[in-house]
Amino acid sequence: MNDNATSLPAGFSHGDFVHRFIAARDAFAKIETYLLLHGTGGDENDLLPLGSQLAGGRDDIAFLSPRGQVLENGARRFFRRFAEGVIDEDDLRRRTRQLDDFIGRATSKYKLDSHRITAIGYSNGANIAAGLLLLCPGTLRRAVLLHAMLPLTPDEMPNLNGTQILIAAGRHDPLVPPTNTERLHTMLKEAGAEVELFWHTGGHQITREEVEHARLWLSNH
Repeated sequence: MNDNATSLPAGFSHGDFVHRFIAARDAFAKIETYLLLHGTGGDENDLLPLGSQLAGGRDDIAFLSPRGQVLENGARRFFRRFAEGVIDEDDLRRRTRQLDDFIGRATSKYKLDSHRITAIGYSNGANIAAGLLLLCPGTLRRAVLLHAMLPLTPDEMPNLNGTQILIAAGRHDPLVPPTNTERLHTMLKEAGAEVELFWHTGGHQITREEVEHARLWLSNH
């Protein structure tokens, strides 16, 4: 792997995301990019092992992994919240736009295919990925949302025709009630996305079962 960035690369603004970029091993393939979005308390390194697992040994995948810019009691996040499960929607909207802008400039800098970006997010990272789907349709063509909640209701329904989404959730998740997961599933389907909802019997932690399901889902789409 060719690790091109562990901090802000030249040409990126001061207010941008610290991130890791790992180029695909096959420089001549039609490259797909996994956008890795960590959970609360994580950083730009957290989901790289998961990304490698989900890639399943493929050499035509690049990894773009930004670090959340919000600090909550020392823990990194992608947007603010007022309390557990209570999102600051104004901050979410602003930071979702910032992330979308970053993706666009990173796509240009690293010469990525803007039509082949797959978000893989966990918890807080899955929530901002859902924000990208609802507020910036067209940025993501696929998304794997691990333990996501419905982060907001958009002012108008996006057009997500042609977008493929996997939601994986735990039946006993203490942070994300199943009813909230169902609301996210319903809204994304109503927006035109092709959505699969995968339930497991665990809680909020990522399970081996959902990782394997996500790997197979990615290979089949």
